Amino acid sequence: MDKKVLIISASDSDLEIMNHAAKVLDEFGVEYELTISSAHRSPERSVELVEKFYKNGGKVIICGAGLAAHLAGVVAAHFPLPVIGVPLKGGALKGLDALLATVQMPPGIPVATVGIDNAKNAGLLAVQILAVSDKNLEEKLMEYKKGLAEGVEKKAEKLEELGVEGYLSEKK
Repeated sequence: MDKKVLIISASDSDLEIMNHAAKVLDEFGVEYELTISSAHRSPERSVELVEKFYKNGGKVIICGAGLAAHLAGVVAAHFPLPVIGVPLKGGALKGLDALLATVQMPPGIPVATVGIDNAKNAGLLAVQILAVSDKNLEEKLMEYKKGLAEGVEKKAEKLEELGVEGYLSEKK
């Protein structure tokens, strides 16, 4: 099976966070590749990885980077595939710099951006993009969302049963 999603972590120190996207893709049975490359320290590697992925029929790219966070923008500038940026927490601004760098792309270079350190949502967004042309994936996604709704309903029932104080003390 061809890999549909490429996950690029700008640093090995971010792998734990970026692995949340991989876990989501595993849950949905989506083939992916997870690797490390930096827009600043290994720009040629970044372009080569994405070029190979694109030529092999890949569909969506997830890029996680902190601080200046140029990885998603560099990738989006070179290829026509959807790019999802994961701004990563780090440095004095605790990820706000990465969030702004990822979300503020110039016109013509769109990057979908999720919350700081929210690689799980990046994985889910990749699944949603792929589900547009994959009925089986769409059905799995609908079941997932149904499960989210059922979880909220169970919590609401428990809150009604226990009251706020009982609910909160049971969660501890």
